[in-house]
Formats: sequence, structure tokens, C-alpha cells
Amino acid sequence: MASRSWNRVELIGNLTRDPELRFVPSGTAVATFGLATNRTYVSEGEKKEEVDFHKVVAWGKLAELCSQLIKKGSRVFISGRLQYREWEPQEGGKRRDAEIVLEDLILLTPKSGYGQEVVVEDVHPEETKPRLPDEQAPAKPDAAPEKPDSPPANETEEPEEKNPAKEEKVADDEDLPF
Repeated sequence: MASRSWNRVELIGNLTRDPELRFVPSGTAVATFGLATNRTYVSEGEKKEEVDFHKVVAWGKLAELCSQLIKKGSRVFISGRLQYREWEPQEGGKRRDAEIVLEDLILLTPKSGYGQEVVVEDVHPEETKPRLPDEQAPAKPDAAPEKPDSPPANETEEPEEKNPAKEEKVADDEDLPF
């Protein structure tokens, strides 16, 4: 029986360079960019910072979106798988390089023009599309909804005397964004 394995990389960091978009001979888009992650720690009472650099590769529609939406300095969350490539340089010998093949991306730096966070998630080459966070939420009604536990208003009943403190609280709730 085959054993199960797992290859998943998730990072939050900043782009070290603009994505470089190219096309392979078959016409598929491929974008590469660098990502820096920082780690702060204390050693012998002194605060130190360590930086790691990662190579990230995106394919297809996701590659095209990366070249349009992110740039050097952008803060992003990425999720993908670790892949190793081997090749022989002209000088001879063998070289091996690790890269992260991008599958999911969330922009943590607002994109100019949108004025807010843009989310690209559950990436599949044929259906990748950036969404604004507001597009995920249903439209809000103009009037405040009735409480579910209160009975519906009956035209034959006389209205109860209203407590001014409750009215004031309802007015404050209407100003809240949620």
C-alpha cells in the first residue's frame, strides 16, 4: 500500500522584484519573482533579523494576473508546492534549484486603483479572477432588518411606548458598517 505524502509551502513576505512574464513555446504564460521573508529573534540579549529569499513561479492565468497586480515591494500571502529543478550549466557539473510553484495568492498590499485589498484564491488556471472583498459579501439592505425573534407588526395592535434609550441605540447601530 502506498504511503501518503504532502508538499505544501505557505509564506507571507514582500516581492524582491517585479514579476517577469514570459511565454513558453506552447503559448502558456509563466511568471517568476522573488519573495523575501523576515524572521526576528534574540540571541545573547541582542535582537537580530534574518531574511530568507525564495523563488516563486506561477503558470497560466495566474502568471498573467501576477504580472498585472503585484510589483516589487508588494506584501503577499502565497501558497503552493516546493519543486526542485536540476540542470547542467555550460561550465559543467550539475546545479539544483528550489522554487515554489504558486497555487494561491492573496495580496496584502492594496492595489492602486482599487484602494483596498484584492484577493486571488482557489486558483485554477481556467477560472482565476481577482475579486474585491466587497464582491464576496451580499448587498446590504437600505433599512435595518427586523429582529428575527420579534413578532411581525400587526396593523390592529396599538404601538408600544418606545424607550428613548433604545431608539438612540438603534440609531447608533445603523451607522455601523456591519
